[in-house]
Amino acid sequence: MIDKICTFLTKKIQKEMPEIDEERAEVINFGLQNIIGEIPKTFLLFIIAFFLGMLKEVLFLFIVLIPYRSSSGGFHLKTHLGCILGTAIFYCGTVILSKIIVLGFITKCILIAIIWIFGMTMIKMYAPADTENIPILSKKDRRKKQIIAFATFTIGMLAALIINNSLISNILIFGNLFQTLTITRIAYKLTNNKYGYEVYNEVSA
Repeated sequence: MIDKICTFLTKKIQKEMPEIDEERAEVINFGLQNIIGEIPKTFLLFIIAFFLGMLKEVLFLFIVLIPYRSSSGGFHLKTHLGCILGTAIFYCGTVILSKIIVLGFITKCILIAIIWIFGMTMIKMYAPADTENIPILSKKDRRKKQIIAFATFTIGMLAALIINNSLISNILIFGNLFQTLTITRIAYKLTNNKYGYEVYNEVSA
């Protein structure tokens, strides 16, 4: 259903703007699928979280991760069903893990330090992690997003260190860690994704 809606809208846009070629139309179509697909995906996520009794925690994680997720990027699953399931596992799984694990203050400090070093390294290497369908080719845009990713990730880790509430602190720690994992090369290989800027740079070269 979403595919049909997006195809219809893409053809409508092409009709209004004849200068858009097929390659650009595919990019527009993919972008529309992401935008329109986000609505039911997010709605279903909150329904699942509600029935699992963790709506407030999932909503908190969803909101606090928006700046970091949007700036750092990450892989995309190939189907809407896979995306919905992956999103639910990501958010609900993070909250469940955060409730189970109990960290002492020293252990928390050490873990945060390790995750921060790992995260800053991955951001430097891969962020913003784009895809073939929506590549980020502008060096200026890439640098801007990377700086925002550095800042938002660091703020998340500092907040986790300062906050006394163990559940909220754990959610920040594991949420930022798992988001960082989605930009890594191994995650892209496991999900059969490619970094868009690398693909397009190879073509132009």
